[in-house]
Amino acid sequence: MSDPVPQKWFAIDVETSAAAVDAVQYGLNALEALGTEVDSLRKSANESLRVTGYFHELPDTGELLREIGLGFKIYDLPAKTAHTITSREVVNEDWLAEWKRHWKPTEIGDFIIAPPWSDVEPSDKIVIRIEPNMAFGTGTHETTQLCLAAIGDNCRAGQSFLDVGTGTGILAIAAAKLATEHTETIENKTRMVSVSPEAKIVACDTDLDSVRIARENAEANGVERQIEFFDGSISAATPPFDFVCANLTIDVIVPILPLLIEKTKDILLLSGILAGQEAIITEQFLKLQISNFDIKHAGEWISVLTPIT
Repeated sequence: MSDPVPQKWFAIDVETSAAAVDAVQYGLNALEALGTEVDSLRKSANESLRVTGYFHELPDTGELLREIGLGFKIYDLPAKTAHTITSREVVNEDWLAEWKRHWKPTEIGDFIIAPPWSDVEPSDKIVIRIEPNMAFGTGTHETTQLCLAAIGDNCRAGQSFLDVGTGTGILAIAAAKLATEHTETIENKTRMVSVSPEAKIVACDTDLDSVRIARENAEANGVERQIEFFDGSISAATPPFDFVCANLTIDVIVPILPLLIEKTKDILLLSGILAGQEAIITEQFLKLQISNFDIKHAGEWISVLTPIT
């Protein structure tokens, strides 16, 4: 019997500045990379870094340049921030398993975000399992962490919840988990679960693949019956919700901000906004005669929490 043909992947290597790493990862993940990694070992602050995205098939060159360019635009970086972009073939039967070993559970406030294959020590934290095929929405990105912390601190059982731009569904899943009152006995690992019947959780995204992934993640976490997913965005016909979350980008948030406020009965949470764009979002709120908002920072990103009265 002949030896099996080894699995083959493709890698896109982007040499760029440290400030542009998130922007490059954004572009690679938009092309549905299997995973990304940053080679920063023994590199000084002024040295270029290599960001690598792994794919089953090589992305179209035009789409690759377009998505990375969009990442630079979103992060307010010069269009030519990438120094070099190259591709290569990766043949290694154990590569995917090796890559998965680098993904560790991430603790964020009341939550632990973990890949499906990892073991998590029993605790009073709420565990959310997310397949880490995207940097955004796996708990590793600052905007996701800001939103999860705010949801843990401010979202209450029984509140309705709207997640605009759900991505992997992680924020809607967090709200659904919070809406589930549970007790757990560590010694015998028994659990009693009762779901708050008043909770209504809705999540939407304009990307069909994101909606599909979000549904799969909700099912993996046992909350698929608590969350209604749909393809699209909010409109005038959207009903109001107690807690509205929009982890988007500033260019998407600003045009729909009045509508987001209109559909919020209690709390509006925004993120996906760079720290350098704080003045922009502040100005927009003040134009709408809202000044009682709380801004929190994580790395180069901010979240804005606004009680709507």
